[in-house]
Amino acid sequence: MIHSLLFIGGIGLLELFILLIFLALPALLWLWAIIDLLTSRFKDSTNKLIWAIIIIFLPVLGCILYLLIGRGQKVKPDYQ
Repeated sequence: MIHSLLFIGGIGLLELFILLIFLALPALLWLWAIIDLLTSRFKDSTNKLIWAIIIIFLPVLGCILYLLIGRGQKVKPDYQ
């Protein structure tokens, strides 16, 4: 049964793994960045808009830049 499912359309286990790496992981990274962006407060409201545009139009590069640069621009929550 599994053997026949893996060869639907000529796709083997290796191809499924490659698809997972090149399609699913960037999609999950993009989704995580969008959710983090929308639920965060920024020091300047225009920064949030700019990061949204960058993440939407440059999905993989925008997510990486947001992780490296954008998260440092957020307002730190006050825990008491």
